Amino acid sequence: MKKFTEVKELIASLEADADKFYNKGNSAAGTRVRKGMQDLKNLAQAIRLEVQDAKNQA
Repeated sequence: MKKFTEVKELIASLEADADKFYNKGNSAAGTRVRKGMQDLKNLAQAIRLEVQDAKNQA
């Protein structure tokens, strides 16, 4: 559950940069959003593996 909380916090932290990129055209904010999305992808994969392991052990 800790990793799921990390996902929510990561998305919340990217919200300001997403707004800057989409609404204000700030290219540097777009770079930060892309990096954050990559981190999100990796975190989601870790959660998937954790859930799969727990399911298989049950």
